[in-house]
Amino acid sequence: MSKRIILLLALSLCITGYSQKKKTAKKGGASAANVIAKVNNITAELPAGKNLFQVMMEEKGKKDTLFTRKINVAGGKSAAGKSNLPFNCTITPVVVKGTPLYCIAWSENNITESKEKTEDRTQIFSEIWNPVTKTQVLANVQTATKVTEILWLDKLKNASQTSEKMRREGFEFSMTKEGDVFLKNKTQENKLVYNATTNAYEDVKSAAATSKPKKK
Repeated sequence: MSKRIILLLALSLCITGYSQKKKTAKKGGASAANVIAKVNNITAELPAGKNLFQVMMEEKGKKDTLFTRKINVAGGKSAAGKSNLPFNCTITPVVVKGTPLYCIAWSENNITESKEKTEDRTQIFSEIWNPVTKTQVLANVQTATKVTEILWLDKLKNASQTSEKMRREGFEFSMTKEGDVFLKNKTQENKLVYNATTNAYEDVKSAAATSKPKKK
């Protein structure tokens, strides 16, 4: 067999191999979303290649978006894994006054640093959604920040001490099996109940005042 024929065969094999690789890549398609929580037909996921956190709802084999949130995927340091990806995501179904609702909760962590100060911030998001009307009926954000700071004891900065403190903002969220919600901080506690007529959570006092019949 001549050298020319051998060269042609080798070239042919290279082209065939390249063509097969290209076809395989096409078959793979786009990367699937990273599912972080799923209950019934509700799925919380992180779409591949997008700075989004989204909750999807599937009905009769078709997917629809319940809501989306922008996230800083590549942002800063984080105790949760060097990015600000949502974690500890939960989806809790509850039926309140005959209405099916879903409580969707997740956390996000972000650390900001300077030479003399570090803030380790964790936010807990709690949202209640009506899947039938695709509306948000309650939203709450609680923030806990651990602040570590170097305090200088003299003007020349020869001696220092490290100070650590916790800063809390917003209300702590909790929900009963019946679907009642409690929002609590150091100074107060509010109870909210679902009003099926307005499709929203209302303070117990406000709800009671609304439901009272007017005197003739």
